[in-house]
Amino acid sequence: MASDFWTHNIFANNQLPNAARTSIANQLYMGQNPTFATANFLIVTYDLSRLGIPDGQIVVGAEQQYWTWKRPGPDRVGLNTLAYYQTFLDRKFELKLGYLRNANEFTGTLFAGVSGSNMFALFQAGMSTNAAPTPAVNLKYNLDDHLYNKVSMQRSISPDGPYAEITENPTGLNWSTANTGILFVDELGYKSKAAPGVPDTWLRAGVGFNSGHYKNLADPDQQRQSGNSFHYIAADRQLWQSDVEGTPSRGIYGGFSIMGAPPDLNRISRYYELRLYAKGPFDSRPTDLISLVASNTAWSKVAVDAALAKGQLAHRDTTAITGTYIAHLAPGIYATLGLSYIHNPTSITHTAQTEHALDLLVSTLIFF
Repeated sequence: MASDFWTHNIFANNQLPNAARTSIANQLYMGQNPTFATANFLIVTYDLSRLGIPDGQIVVGAEQQYWTWKRPGPDRVGLNTLAYYQTFLDRKFELKLGYLRNANEFTGTLFAGVSGSNMFALFQAGMSTNAAPTPAVNLKYNLDDHLYNKVSMQRSISPDGPYAEITENPTGLNWSTANTGILFVDELGYKSKAAPGVPDTWLRAGVGFNSGHYKNLADPDQQRQSGNSFHYIAADRQLWQSDVEGTPSRGIYGGFSIMGAPPDLNRISRYYELRLYAKGPFDSRPTDLISLVASNTAWSKVAVDAALAKGQLAHRDTTAITGTYIAHLAPGIYATLGLSYIHNPTSITHTAQTEHALDLLVSTLIFF
């Protein structure tokens, strides 16, 4: 039996003057007020090979989170995962079932915490999260050592988003919540690990279909309608190996992500991301990481037009450029320092004082 405990702590604060500080209850984006968040995890894995079941595992995990800004929360203590994992036919097939967090199973978030892929584009369409695991069955078929296809049948999270899901089901144990349905996800990918003279490569594309009942953003008061969807494509490629014979994964990488969802049911209709990053940028710091990420979030035309019709200040997209340095300070201890410029940091509507933000980002990740 193996157990892992880790804590992830994040702080963000807008450095621009006239940042429109407000009460915590009225805060509109992370960093508008000094914002702190912590998430703590305990995962226990029982290896069933000792009972004669090769590659069999039972995984049980709990999560506690706290935010000074409650919208991404709310605060909770509850289930993180409860899963059974098994391989079949010489590891051609991998099965995982139970209460799963599919945000860790699909698309591949490369940068933890304060930068990287904006998974909310998929959360809004029902994908489960660390704080909102749901019953699911995942099956991965490894066509060869590189090519794979992975499918999931998951109970979707609330159509009203992770906040509504966690509020109704803080422990994560409920079999269902209001207006949820079945989310089907399919990802096809190619993955090749770095080797001397062979660059690290990961290509993947996926689709999701959700039978849950969503509000139509053109008229939220009308009867909910069934069915939602998303799609994504992402690629990451090692562009240069700095230590070919020693640690071939060290070097410079580039990548992109594109995500989309119907604008009548989802506040985010498109998400675009470009990333450039270096693993082990210095010989003296072989396990550090530097990243530069540019992203654009296109908000639903339906929701923007509805806000404009009410006379509100509204924007059609949000653009961010984020630079971070992740330092491996000691075994199991990482610290991140970053700076993120965001044009229109709020969701769809804004005030004259909330059009720009320059967030200082600090985080720590500690494994015990």
